Amino acid sequence: MAGCGGGSSDNSGDTGAGAGDGKDRSAPSSTAPAGPSTAGLPSSLTTQKPDWGRCKATADSAAPSADWQCGTLKAPLDWSKPDGPTIDVALIRARATGDDRIGSLLFNFGGPGGSGVSMMPYYATTVAEPHERYDLVSFDPRGVGASEGVRCRGDRDIQAAETVDNTPDTPAEEKAYLQDAAGFGKGCARAAGKLMAHVSTADTARDMDLMRQVLGDTKLHYFGISYGTELGGVYAHLFPKNVGRIILDAVVDPTADTVGHAKNQALGFQRALDDYLKSTGQDPAEGTRKIADLLDRLDAQPLPATSGRRLTQSLAVTGIALPLYSRSRWPELTEALKTAEQGDGSRLLSLADDYNERHSSGRYGTSSHAQRVISCLDDRQRPTPEETKKLLPEFAEISPVFGKFLGWDTAGWCHDWPVAGQYDTPEVGAPGAAPILLVGNTGDPATPYEGARRMADELGKGVGVELTWKGEGHGAYGKGSDCVDTTVNAYLLDGTVPKDGKVCA
Repeated sequence: MAGCGGGSSDNSGDTGAGAGDGKDRSAPSSTAPAGPSTAGLPSSLTTQKPDWGRCKATADSAAPSADWQCGTLKAPLDWSKPDGPTIDVALIRARATGDDRIGSLLFNFGGPGGSGVSMMPYYATTVAEPHERYDLVSFDPRGVGASEGVRCRGDRDIQAAETVDNTPDTPAEEKAYLQDAAGFGKGCARAAGKLMAHVSTADTARDMDLMRQVLGDTKLHYFGISYGTELGGVYAHLFPKNVGRIILDAVVDPTADTVGHAKNQALGFQRALDDYLKSTGQDPAEGTRKIADLLDRLDAQPLPATSGRRLTQSLAVTGIALPLYSRSRWPELTEALKTAEQGDGSRLLSLADDYNERHSSGRYGTSSHAQRVISCLDDRQRPTPEETKKLLPEFAEISPVFGKFLGWDTAGWCHDWPVAGQYDTPEVGAPGAAPILLVGNTGDPATPYEGARRMADELGKGVGVELTWKGEGHGAYGKGSDCVDTTVNAYLLDGTVPKDGKVCA
């Protein structure tokens, strides 16, 4: 979801139309090669050796331990011109800790726009068992972080935009909302230049296949989370014969277009909010009404915060969404809502700042910028404000708290975008590929559970294998289920494919 994150044009960024109608929805442009990514590439790319060395600290994180190495992969800027200019893709790896090495296990943690280089060291303890037999490898996708990361707007302008109403109620608010959206896109175009047209999910999938070859792996072993599941599905479609052991956790629905994805997220976040309210002893309908009333009051009059800033309705929605990603943060939501009802917006604002990567210094991260650049290049659908307004009652019915925000987001996210989108829904059909394990969580807010089954169906018979966890939060692996973790580890380490439809309570 663009404002609350997690899915494909998620906004994971965590940010599709029906499948099976014979239309070609593959992500590459019409001029991009349809075969293996290395076909026709110059040997300078196919035989390159990344310049592995000690990782350096970044503005957002300290340098990881000496166990980690960083390097770069050179890939064609434009995959339809393999002999043309190249782009440097930042990599990070830690060698397998045991002797019986299988190969590399590549990770994408979602967004789109998340930095794998920054995230991988933190995630290593979660995958300690697979790490015994795999080199852990991740990367910053093109346009993200150290891979020519795009910054579309400065910190002061980002903070100034907090006053824009993302659920406009008047012509003046609507004009300001759309002008801000168009201005953001123009800023992205100035910052990205030629890269703007070459950061699609298919471009990154091709980068991944080049990584596979450069890392010395015959097959790609991959762990994709949230938007990373869409990326994994597109990879499987483009390179079915190169699929090794692929895990897709918190699965994006590949049959949902821009509006469908927003509806899915409205359903998922409302479902998670209902579960949260039940856990606190509240009736979900009554609790939802109270929160919706709070948001209505904030729309008319933002709340003051101790920082001197103000909690707007839009920031409050983001602050409510963030704790729903993990059950461990539900108590924070309880306190934030309590203090907001008492007239203090500080706690909800702090949660929104966490999601928006706002540091106490006033500096903002840029993963949401990359998310927008990638998802707007992917997504062809551009709902007009008039079309969106007709859909708002349906969105509000799905979720009185998140619906209006997500409905308007379909009109504003890629409004007046400088580059045309490439498809309505991603093509992920992968006949002939090895079995791919899909993990769905029944309480997932950002990538609702139903997406795992739809991905399995789209991948094709005998390819998509679904594993269900009856849990809460975004994702399932490493979240407390021994059943999920054991099943995933057995697949990665031994190649054991569970029965399709297995359920972990």
